[in-house]
Amino acid sequence: MEYNESTTYGVKGKVALITGAAKGLGRACALALAKGGAEIALGLRDVNSASDLESEIKLMGRNVIRVQMDVSTVQEIQSAVEKVIDNLGKIDILVNNVGVAPANEALDVTESDYDLTMNLNVKAMFFTSQMVAKHMIKQGGGRIINMSSQAGTITLDDESVYCMSKAAVNHMTKNLASEWARYNIQVNAVAPTFIETPGTEPWLKDKEFRQSVIDRIPLGRIGKPEEVASVVLFLAAPASSLITGEIITIDGGWTLK
Repeated sequence: MEYNESTTYGVKGKVALITGAAKGLGRACALALAKGGAEIALGLRDVNSASDLESEIKLMGRNVIRVQMDVSTVQEIQSAVEKVIDNLGKIDILVNNVGVAPANEALDVTESDYDLTMNLNVKAMFFTSQMVAKHMIKQGGGRIINMSSQAGTITLDDESVYCMSKAAVNHMTKNLASEWARYNIQVNAVAPTFIETPGTEPWLKDKEFRQSVIDRIPLGRIGKPEEVASVVLFLAAPASSLITGEIITIDGGWTLK
């Protein structure tokens, strides 16, 4: 591939759907893809949220829409995907970002805790990927990027179901990559460590816990959402044209030890 920064590392003319786009990693991914040139569909549990994000993307000169997309229901996933196709014509890039991590010791996990985590982290990701892939096949290919976690390859006390769900995400990523490669669909995942987001704030504001996390990271700091989003942009861009079925760990070295 001939090197050209604007084409090799950009996504101009592409349409990206990001689930859970209102805040945190989803928001950072939406902004990174928009800066890279993509038109953006914001998948939202509440379509009335994220108006500020929509405005910020419009200021970049990008087309952007908000879609109602509570991924806990397959019907809403389907209607959201259809709305994106109707309004933006296609979906070239899917970022499966929705996920939850309720903390619970394994002995205290309830059936509702288990179902919530597995349904949002695994079931929703599978069916969103399936529905988008059907459109990608018709258009000749696409990129699917799943939000995993370092928890998919290590153990975290009080997070047994979350760790289990992210291990499932990793294997799902590999299976879908293998099955859909013949359709020119690349499926990869990113696996971050603790990142400064609204979701991790309740834990990271505890100074003792925060320091315990930093002590586990060889680079010695908590990650920023943009550091995850930049890898998502790379996986969405032509520069990663020979990468599929990979889980890219973004953890400052945590899992080296």
